[in-house]
Amino acid sequence: MFGTIIKSVKAYQVYTNRGKPGVEVIVTTENGAQGRAMCTSGVSIGTHEVDFTFDGGTKFGGKGVTQAAKRVEDIIAPVIIGMDSANQAEVDAAILNIYPDEKVRLGGNAVAATSAAVLKAGANSLGIPLYRHIGGAGAMYLPVPGVAMVAGDERYGGGITTPGGKPTMSVMAFGFDTFSDASYACWEVHTRWAEKMKKLFGGLPNIRDFISIPQGIYKSDREIWEEMLKTIIEAGYEGKMGFQMDVATDTYHNKQDDKYYGLFDNTPKTKEQLFDFYMQIIKDYPFVIIEDPFNEDDYDATALLTKESGIQIVGDDLFTTNPKRVAYGISKGAANTVLLKVNQVGSISEALDMIQYAYKFGYGVMPSDSRGEGESIADYAVGINAGSIRESAIGPRGNRFLEIEKELGSSAKFMGARSLKGFRNIMRADGKL
Repeated sequence: MFGTIIKSVKAYQVYTNRGKPGVEVIVTTENGAQGRAMCTSGVSIGTHEVDFTFDGGTKFGGKGVTQAAKRVEDIIAPVIIGMDSANQAEVDAAILNIYPDEKVRLGGNAVAATSAAVLKAGANSLGIPLYRHIGGAGAMYLPVPGVAMVAGDERYGGGITTPGGKPTMSVMAFGFDTFSDASYACWEVHTRWAEKMKKLFGGLPNIRDFISIPQGIYKSDREIWEEMLKTIIEAGYEGKMGFQMDVATDTYHNKQDDKYYGLFDNTPKTKEQLFDFYMQIIKDYPFVIIEDPFNEDDYDATALLTKESGIQIVGDDLFTTNPKRVAYGISKGAANTVLLKVNQVGSISEALDMIQYAYKFGYGVMPSDSRGEGESIADYAVGINAGSIRESAIGPRGNRFLEIEKELGSSAKFMGARSLKGFRNIMRADGKL
């Protein structure tokens, strides 16, 4: 189609809400449609993610990305200009074939931002929503959303490396009939929580709506979970909302003695002690999702927890959206859900291939917008019919979901608890939520 042909590709270094610069790429097609996408590095970064291109030096702490933007314009753009933006697989293949098996020479951030911009340009040039461009007529399911509650890695002295505010804790709204209802419940619980934290220590929501809890407020995270559960009950949502936790455990792992320090309280924990701890808190509190419960290469411990816990166990640093790591995890039974961060692997096509592979073996996929996707993560989630999503119930991402829900009308589907892995374990004895 003449109108969908890529006419120009521009790239810039931009500021982001992650505290680090990002690469923004703008792809324009022959019919004037544009696709704009940004990619930035995360706070907690797995060692198996594709390498980004950074400028080095002193500016932005060495994390400037002007060189990545230059590679987009000087190397990638000449290859894809003239190609059809509606043919994502073909464009991505052309990008990846510039340096076969050496994606690092372009930079994962340059590849990811360009690929996502092409995806959006293709949708806009065709005049269809992004979720429809991704998933076709079958895109109709809205995921179980959550709302950010707790962050802060210094409350028990910090981790071995830089934990980036982990563990973070959220509340997932699964016991509702529509996304709109789930969204409102999340807003109400978060509002109550913010008021409590303000009275307790002057805590106010920081970036991404998490409230960072400083050292000395709580003696252990059990006290936090007690207060979170109390807040859910006070709002009238007991049995309809549960906990999600991104542990980023590798940042607390000491490889010399194989123990975890500063995690959940001041007590160092062996792998076996940490496993027992997880099993106990799953019994004591309404945990429905735990992400990266052990270090990023511990497939065996993750597999055992997946089997014994009966809840949704998500692999982020464990998998890094990498098809080979996902395949190995599946062979071991490690986790039952893959966290989706496209720029961990590179292109949209590679991520979509991984998603289909995960679905084939009964794994779930949980999108996260922590690398610059913004409100477009809602389109990604609906496009792949994801069962759950990191946070996203309120704010710009929540707004986009509400817009999609309205666009879909009577065809919009919200499965609630049934969308979660291990959902039977959060059902009441009478079979109701």
